[in-house]
Amino acid sequence: MTDVGGNDKEARGQRTSCACLAPGRMRSPTTWRHHRDRDVTCATPRRPQRRAIQAAVRRPKPYSLSEGPAGLLCKPSSPIFQRMLSIDLKGKRAFIAGVADDGGFGFAIAKSLAEAGALVCVGTWPPALGIFQTLLRRGKMDASLALADGRKLDFERIVPLDAEYDVLQQAPTDVRENKRYKELGDFSIQGAADRLRTDFGEPCLDIVVHSLANGSEVSKDLLATSRKGYLGAVGVSAYSHVAMVQRLGPLVRPGGSFLSLSYMASERVFPGYGGGMSSAKAALESDTRVLAWEAGRKWGHRVNCISAGPFASRAASAIGAAPAEAGSPKPKPFIEQMIDYARANSPLPVALEAAEVGNAAAFLSSSLASGITGCVIYVDKGYHAMGKAVG
Repeated sequence: MTDVGGNDKEARGQRTSCACLAPGRMRSPTTWRHHRDRDVTCATPRRPQRRAIQAAVRRPKPYSLSEGPAGLLCKPSSPIFQRMLSIDLKGKRAFIAGVADDGGFGFAIAKSLAEAGALVCVGTWPPALGIFQTLLRRGKMDASLALADGRKLDFERIVPLDAEYDVLQQAPTDVRENKRYKELGDFSIQGAADRLRTDFGEPCLDIVVHSLANGSEVSKDLLATSRKGYLGAVGVSAYSHVAMVQRLGPLVRPGGSFLSLSYMASERVFPGYGGGMSSAKAALESDTRVLAWEAGRKWGHRVNCISAGPFASRAASAIGAAPAEAGSPKPKPFIEQMIDYARANSPLPVALEAAEVGNAAAFLSSSLASGITGCVIYVDKGYHAMGKAVG
């Protein structure tokens, strides 16, 4: 055994193990000075100061990137990622206006919010309410209601809602006396707010989603649209969002989220999407920015909008195709044309799925998006970024 001073010359040249030179340790200048000309065992414990210096300059150990939620690449050892980021909406209650079947964005958003733990209430257009409730009662939608963990999406409340009317008194007598409306009580936006307040108290909401639109003359060119049709489209599809923020804002807890759904026709020309609907979507997006300012300062709420790619919901499928020219085959419906076109020309050349919009809505409604407000978020496979057709 060699002494610390290295006086045993017979042992010189025979290096023995030393903690200072253990594999993986950084060879700092201090270490090299300590071992210079000494092929001997280091029996002297390191001073605490030396350990601190070497720890401060030690090169980080190599790490591998791992895939976290939603494909997020993160460094596992980083303090920021000590826990897995997840969308947790447990204890939150959402109200989604515009759910009447299982085939649209509204239903997909409801399902994503429920997957994250939220309680979900929906507002349904009175003419579709009876059919919707019947399908639910008979179990015709059970497959669509199934959640990933084995639970079933169970709507906490289904309230009648015709977003054309802020208060019941605005509804004409013939509407109020209609058999589909007559027994429903107050089906206005204020009526929905009052029902929620009565059932759950105030405040009682955390998330409000505006997932509705209507244009009675949507198949007409703008030049052929009447004043009534134009204003009706803007009123139901855009102003109703303003009215919902007005009347539901006080029911939403501080830090709550309002979200609406738009379409690229707000800023580009889409022949066949007429009747004032493109103007309504432009107004909806503009109002998003103003409401973000006003609702943020008044209540602390966030207001955002998702511009979704084309999707064949029941409402979108109702938009017909332009009349065929003489001798030409009948064209596809408008929405099928747009799905094909977007798929051919988007950076991600696949059709949009409703669940992708639902997942984006869940994120925007969660605390992970607490710094996002006044934004229009595109969920369209990148189609909005393109300036030239390629397919």
